[in-house]
Amino acid sequence: MLRKIFILVILLLVISTTFTKNHTKKLDQEIFIVQENINYLNSVKELVQLDFNYLSSPEKLLDLNTFYVDEELKPTKYENLIIISNIKEISFKN
Repeated sequence: MLRKIFILVILLLVISTTFTKNHTKKLDQEIFIVQENINYLNSVKELVQLDFNYLSSPEKLLDLNTFYVDEELKPTKYENLIIISNIKEISFKN
């Protein structure tokens, strides 16, 4: 009788160990996927931040202005701006 109980306990331990290992393996896979997503998002964030810092500096904007625009840019008042909600509203008249 004692031998049967001992074998049953051993079997239960083996089965519980198997379930525990499978569960931890699934958790490890989920953790890996989340870490990869975080790494990807961090790299995208760094690129966007670099782009923002590079293009938004006043000196760089002035350099780009002189390089790409022939005439000098002038400030415009907010009241003179027209908000276009539909692309069909755009008029290409001179």
